[in-house]
Amino acid sequence: AHTVTLPKSLAGSPLRGSFTEAHILATTQAICDYRRGRGIDGPLYMGKDTHAVSGPAERTALEVLAANGVETIIQRADGVTPTPVISHAILVYNRGRAAHPADGIVVTPSHNPPEDGGFKYNPPDGGPADTEVTRWIQDRANALLRAGNAGVARVPYERALRAATTHQDDLVLPYVNDLQNVVDMEVIRGAGLRLGVDPLGGASRPYWEPINAVYGLDVAIVNPTIDPTFSFMTVDHDGKIRMDCSSPYAMARLVGLKDRYRVAFANDPDSDRHGIVTPGAGLMNPNHYLAVAIAYLFSRRPAW
Repeated sequence: AHTVTLPKSLAGSPLRGSFTEAHILATTQAICDYRRGRGIDGPLYMGKDTHAVSGPAERTALEVLAANGVETIIQRADGVTPTPVISHAILVYNRGRAAHPADGIVVTPSHNPPEDGGFKYNPPDGGPADTEVTRWIQDRANALLRAGNAGVARVPYERALRAATTHQDDLVLPYVNDLQNVVDMEVIRGAGLRLGVDPLGGASRPYWEPINAVYGLDVAIVNPTIDPTFSFMTVDHDGKIRMDCSSPYAMARLVGLKDRYRVAFANDPDSDRHGIVTPGAGLMNPNHYLAVAIAYLFSRRPAW
């Protein structure tokens, strides 16, 4: 319970002693040490999802980042941010830039139950940290924990929030406005299909109204609720609440609406997974959709 384990993210629960303030302090300091040693000295974009533990973990992380002088960008007004939005922000900042690259942190346990927390590091390539990076951060964090976190720099939260290195920006509209450069929104609008989305109470929830407004779409938000208990969920195969959009158990409510929409879809709380429901197939296998999408990109997009 006293060690940090990072498969690709630190994930666990305060109730089991596997995701605590001490873990966040040590892991964030380890990330600061890693980026300092690798010359990663651009801004760090930090987002969080809607799990109850994500907010407190983000605040603790900000206390460490500010104490280490890391320029940190968070969504304004204590907002939530999907994982792809952090990846997008990193890639946009680093495009054409040879020095002072950006990186990021996403505070999320993905689709895990409501009591869980998680912490992911995204290096300058925008994706999740690979095994080598993960191992370095994990080993450094555990060394800090063994020393009682004596090597962790930290300032009080209010001071961290007011620090000159902390910036509260809007990450929603830059992401929404850039969607048209990778997705043909005019084709979607022109198709006139009846579309529905269930954000599953996650971080994609604040993005759908702007997407509708900017592109003139009418995607129905079939479940607008954000509730840290996720009590609106149908339970998964083992009786646990799990926001897994590839599980027919967790997606039962959206599958029940399949005949109302030509296409309905859902995301997990940090929005890096999808589930698609159609009248004919019910819940599609996500890998089947991805295979078709990849085949389309390689055959229709010259740059691929």
